[in-house]
Amino acid sequence: MDLRRLRYFVAVAEERSVGKAADRLRMAQPPLSVQIRKLEAEIGAPLFRRGTRGMDLTEAGLALLSRANEALALANDGIEAARAVAAGQRGRLSVGYMFVLANALLPKLVPELRKSLPGIDLEFVELSASTREAGLLDRSVTVALCMPAIHHREIQIAQVGAQRLMLAVPARSALARLSAVPVSRLQGRPLIALPHPDANPASSAISALLRRHQVVMPIVSRVETVHSALSLVLAGEGLAIVPACARLGAPHGIVFRPLRDATDSIEIAVCWRRDAQSPLIRSFVKCAEKVVARM
Repeated sequence: MDLRRLRYFVAVAEERSVGKAADRLRMAQPPLSVQIRKLEAEIGAPLFRRGTRGMDLTEAGLALLSRANEALALANDGIEAARAVAAGQRGRLSVGYMFVLANALLPKLVPELRKSLPGIDLEFVELSASTREAGLLDRSVTVALCMPAIHHREIQIAQVGAQRLMLAVPARSALARLSAVPVSRLQGRPLIALPHPDANPASSAISALLRRHQVVMPIVSRVETVHSALSLVLAGEGLAIVPACARLGAPHGIVFRPLRDATDSIEIAVCWRRDAQSPLIRSFVKCAEKVVARM
């Protein structure tokens, strides 16, 4: 049914006069009469009858009036909702994050998002190195906070910060007594490693660091999350080179030491699909930049 005709019908019903309704609608009376007749023909019943006080609604007209007002109100709500979503004032944002960033970022990022995007429904989804790319590509999440960035032809990235790499060792280790650990001291020591960010093992920031210092650390275990790596370090299975933010929430018994003569870092990035049209993405990137700058 044409919403325009419903508006014409409501105007005539409320004004009880085609002439007054035409004035209210800023149109000529004959075209309005034509539209009312077409609406009656579409319904198959008269909607008005002439009474002593003007145009009275028939039983069919009374049945239509309340529902016509509801339909027009819903249509108006839909238009306003669409405009608000297009302007980034309403909508839903699904945020993926990697566990290593949870303790460092979420306690500050969530309040910042609530303040900056008050009309937005927020959802948070934990991602891992093996699920983060798929989560974006299948649209399970709108944006993802990643470390490092995802390099994929269908994914856009914005670097919002970086974290220095540090060595995680058991507190009982001799290396824990050093204020900074020379990279050369890592030669031959077992490494608890995280998955490579892509198919090329040489692309890892940790691999690049060790290669530059001509140090070889045999990989004794490759785990999915920093949390698992730290658990194995605590168990005495090996050492881990992790971003500095991993110190937050680390289990008791592990210490973190900077690497001497090495200032290597790993990037923090916001990632999203290149074809994503949501205006909320740029707002999210700004919030993430602001929060990461305070880390």
